[in-house]
Amino acid sequence: MRRFAFIVSMLALTLSVGIDAQAQRKPSAPPPTAAAPASPTATIQAFYDALLDSMKRAKELGVMGRYKRLEPVIDATFDIPTMTQLMVGPAWSTMSASDKDMLTSRVRRMTIAGYAQNFDGYSGESFSVDPTVQERDGGQIVSSKLAIPGKEDVAFLYRLRNAGGTWKAVDIYLDGSISQVAFRRSDFASTLRSGGAAALAKKLDELTDKMLSASQ
Repeated sequence: MRRFAFIVSMLALTLSVGIDAQAQRKPSAPPPTAAAPASPTATIQAFYDALLDSMKRAKELGVMGRYKRLEPVIDATFDIPTMTQLMVGPAWSTMSASDKDMLTSRVRRMTIAGYAQNFDGYSGESFSVDPTVQERDGGQIVSSKLAIPGKEDVAFLYRLRNAGGTWKAVDIYLDGSISQVAFRRSDFASTLRSGGAAALAKKLDELTDKMLSASQ
């Protein structure tokens, strides 16, 4: 029996929820489209639909199969360039275009790998999205919960902004208060100060490679 170590995307926060990761062998529904839906709640619901499908097929797909399954829907759900800029902070304004592209690609890969590694099985979990959306700082806040049999629900808030006509997430809040962007900005700061963008890219590559090699 494998322990389900839940990590919210790029967040280096591990939440041990102890679920059985035995894969379900029932036929799964066709995967949802990766195109970003029009409304903020639909964006998050489509993401959860794909994530749940990947969880149910976890053993069949393996970690790289889950990576490929989640890659398009994560691109459709998250505004990775904006999230990377917010995580890097003030140093972003002095970086070259090539360094910005390099870090954005590393954050994207790490995000996908984090979900592929940690959502590695299914034992009756479910996601729910609150249809009520709150306005905040020019964006929209979508509330959701992960229900785990025998455990307390885990709350997630997504902050979304309109990006080119579609709503995409730019931050996630664990239990409604722990900001992924703020956590990562703090985590990235010392590496950026000591070695710049190249050092941070190397650190993210090592972290992502470790995630993908440690799971099947």
